[in-house]
Amino acid sequence: MSDKHVQSFPGRYEEIKRICQFVADGAAASGLGEDAIFHIELACDEACTNVIEHAYGGEDKGQIQVSWQYKDGALIITIHDNGRTFNPDVIPKPALPKLPDDANPPDIDDVKVGGLGIHFMEQLMDDVAFSFDEEEGNTLTLVKKSK
Repeated sequence: MSDKHVQSFPGRYEEIKRICQFVADGAAASGLGEDAIFHIELACDEACTNVIEHAYGGEDKGQIQVSWQYKDGALIITIHDNGRTFNPDVIPKPALPKLPDDANPPDIDDVKVGGLGIHFMEQLMDDVAFSFDEEEGNTLTLVKKSK
């Protein structure tokens, strides 16, 4: 199964559930397990929220084009927008607190804002890649391999 499935969605928060369902259906059709599907849904939710908040600067300002394809033992998802260009190299790595070694849990206030969404997606997926172009927009590629 290597057919590419493409769908376009309005850049609205209420559409994120539909986007996640679209890619989850693709993951299920590709034979991925429940854990992988859950990770894919979380990563897509984060990515689409970022598109609406950061690329478009709010709702109803553009479309989010999503595609999925199962190829060579991996589900490949692309999320494309025509919002402000995004260069992940300029986003600082998140400053995460050290895990507690005893009864002293880290303070949430010690977590620096910025970069957590990308970090989160990288933890959930096997590969995360960004491309951006002033005229073509932003494309995020998420890959989840069959185990």
